[in-house]
Amino acid sequence: MPIRLLPPSRRAVLRWALLGGLALTGSVAVTALLGVAGSRDAMAAGRGPSRVRLDYAAYNPVSLVLKERGILEQALKKQNIQVEWVLSQGSNKALEYLAARRIDFGSTAGAAAFVGRANGAPIKAIYVYSKPEWTALVVRNDSKLRTVRDLKGRRVAANRGTDPYIFLLRTLDRNGLAPRDVTIVQLSHADGKTALERGSVDAWAGLDPLMAKAEVDSKARLLYRNPDFNTYGILNVRDQFARENPATVQTVLRAYEQARLWALKNPQELRKVLMREAQLSDAVAARQLQRTDLRHNSIGAPEKASILAAGDVLRKSGVIPASTDAKQVLKDLIDTRYTTKLSGGR
Repeated sequence: MPIRLLPPSRRAVLRWALLGGLALTGSVAVTALLGVAGSRDAMAAGRGPSRVRLDYAAYNPVSLVLKERGILEQALKKQNIQVEWVLSQGSNKALEYLAARRIDFGSTAGAAAFVGRANGAPIKAIYVYSKPEWTALVVRNDSKLRTVRDLKGRRVAANRGTDPYIFLLRTLDRNGLAPRDVTIVQLSHADGKTALERGSVDAWAGLDPLMAKAEVDSKARLLYRNPDFNTYGILNVRDQFARENPATVQTVLRAYEQARLWALKNPQELRKVLMREAQLSDAVAARQLQRTDLRHNSIGAPEKASILAAGDVLRKSGVIPASTDAKQVLKDLIDTRYTTKLSGGR
C-alpha cells in the first residue's frame, strides 16, 4: 500500500523561504502553500521513490551534461524510477524549490546553502559540482567607476540569497564599506543585467553565464574580481528524501560523477552542451568555462573554510542572526558519506 507523505505546513514553507530572504512567487508559491500533487513524494513502501526531481541550471554545467546525455534516466531505468527536470535560475530559486518540495536535488552556491540551513531549510549539502568564479562586480564599459570604494552612494543590483549577493557583501566589507553605504537593488540575475545595461543601476553583482554574456555582447567591465569570494557549486538534497532513499541518493551522485568526469574529458563537447542547453554563443560559453573548475567533487576543508568565511560576513551584515553558530550550521548542512563512495575527485 503506497505511503502518502504530506507536504510541509504553510508556516514551515514560509519560514524556510522568507527568513532566508527568498520570495515565493507565482506558481511556486501556490505549490508551496497549497501542497498540490507536484510537491509530494510519490513513494512506494520498501521500493524507494517512483520519481526523482532535480534542477538544472546554466550556472551548473554538469547538470546540463547529466540532463542532455540521459545518464540518470539510464541508471534508474531498471528501478522504474522516473526523472523530472526543473529549470533553476539562481541559488535562491533552487532553495525555494527544495523548501516547496518541488525538487529533491538542487544546485546552489555553498554560501547560499548555508543561509538556507541557518534559516531552517531541511537540506543536506552532499556534492561539489564545480569550483567556479561565477560572480564579480560588473559595470558598463563607459562607467567612470574604478574601485569598489567608488560605489559609495551608488545603486548596485543583486539577487538576494545567492552567491553574487553574498559576494557583494564580502566585497563591501573587504573594502571598508557597509551595505548601507550603497543602495542594493533586489533584482533577479537577468533583470540585474538588464538594469545595468539600461543605466538603472551603477553596478551589478553578476552571475555566469549572464555575466559572460554582458562582457562579450556589451563589453561590460568587471570592476572587482575575487575568486576566493566565490563559494563552491554545491548539490543539495532534501533531508527527508535522503533519509528515506539513501540508495537512490547514491545512484544520483554516481550519475552526477559520471557527468562531471565526462565533462572533464570532453571540454569541446561540454562547451557545445552549454551552448545548446543555455542558448549561448560560442564566445560566451567559452568565457564561462574558462573560469569554471570541475576537478572537485567532495566537500572538504577548503569548501568548508570558504563557506564559514562567508558566514562571518552574513552575520555581520545581519542576513543571519548574530547569534548563529556558524560551525554548527555547517555541521548540520554537510553530509560527506555519499562522496566517500565515489572516485575520480578529491
